[in-house]
Amino acid sequence: MSRKKSGIWSFFSSVQLAIVLLSLIAFFALVGTIVPQREAAVELGARIWPGLFSFLQKIQIFDLYHSVWFFLLMVLLSVNLIICSLDRFPWAWRRFRTQPSLWSEEVWKNISPNDKFQTKADLQQAADKAERLFKKKYRTGIRGDASGGIYLCARKGRFSLFGVYLVHLSILILIAGALIGSFFDMEAFVNITEGETAESVFMRGGERIELPFSVRCDKFTLEFYENGAPKIFQSDLTFLKEGRPVHAGELRVNHPVEFEGFRFYQASYGAAPGGKATLAISRPGVRPEVMNVAAGYTFDLPGGKGTFEVLKVEQNLMNMGPGLRLVVRSGKREEVFFVFRHIDQIKEMNPGIIEQVPMFNPGLFRPYTFSLMGLEEKYFTGLQVRKDPGTPVLAFAAVLLVGGLMLILLTYTRSVWVRLKSKDDGVEVAVAGRSYTNKAGLEKELKYLLAELKDNLERSA
Repeated sequence: MSRKKSGIWSFFSSVQLAIVLLSLIAFFALVGTIVPQREAAVELGARIWPGLFSFLQKIQIFDLYHSVWFFLLMVLLSVNLIICSLDRFPWAWRRFRTQPSLWSEEVWKNISPNDKFQTKADLQQAADKAERLFKKKYRTGIRGDASGGIYLCARKGRFSLFGVYLVHLSILILIAGALIGSFFDMEAFVNITEGETAESVFMRGGERIELPFSVRCDKFTLEFYENGAPKIFQSDLTFLKEGRPVHAGELRVNHPVEFEGFRFYQASYGAAPGGKATLAISRPGVRPEVMNVAAGYTFDLPGGKGTFEVLKVEQNLMNMGPGLRLVVRSGKREEVFFVFRHIDQIKEMNPGIIEQVPMFNPGLFRPYTFSLMGLEEKYFTGLQVRKDPGTPVLAFAAVLLVGGLMLILLTYTRSVWVRLKSKDDGVEVAVAGRSYTNKAGLEKELKYLLAELKDNLERSA
């Protein structure tokens, strides 16, 4: 490509554009954190002016991460990173392939007295020892003889030149993973009653999705504050394949459980219909019989004079508190009626209700009188189920990002020279180096190298 770049190329390859785009993305992310998104925005819509809510909805403020704005910023940032990388990569490649000159005189200009020392060792012996130490530290290196001296040169950390491109690539893959997740993620819901199992979930539109496994709610734990607000609600889940448990996890708010790429969140809970009830059946002259019953089951009447079936068990039946709906059969006689836990209060608040609505009479089927002693509280757990196909892409991008940052922060490219020159009273040993980054690190490295050379050569002198 020509060195003379077009205005468009210069615009998209500028660092200033990258800063502006990253700032805008950070701003939108902040707005998306503060402003309720998607379903959570419905509650906000009830509190603000409808016209304002409609306007904000049209500009996709309530669904920022799926908005045209966010998508456009992602695309622009991707273009910026690609062009920046293409613009600067040839320079990095040339630096990677170019070997430092063994005879470079520039590196020895203005050399400090602290970067050299003299030893009484023989020049060739000193050079051999210095070369062994040099290759031990730098693994590769070249050696050359010149008039009056021997030179050693090595280069280290060349791959750090590509750290920034690994970071660029990781960000591009992160963007790709985010867009894949944005357009192809699955978000569904399911309610599971304690002790029951679900094999499918439901999308927002009502579409049913079969899971490749089943999930069972073994236990639902609910604790309240003194003011009645829920303090803790937790679901103990077991995942089954072919009827066998293969994984278990405790699901809490903000602590999802993941299984086979599906992530489960604790979204809601509620009282489940059809729980167990304790029922007392009495008749004149006989001690009442207490039974545990549940919806859908048929039981014999005490004395064997018929049967009764529990049709419904609810915590708040017809908004009148805990209650049952029963059908009692004996021969050709059949009666359907309700049994409420707080029938006395109901009669007190509604005088004459038993006469007006005979089905509310717990003694409708004479000579039996039914009394509801209590209900066993049973809850369902509301789960949000998500599967994001972009997650593996994001994980791979994160690994690349860490690798790129490690190359940038923990390594740097430098060239190091050692010069050994004959003097009247021995050999002068000098070190020099060059690096475009981490000047302080290079100075420290040269200091240690000089000390090691001095120690090795003086011991053998």
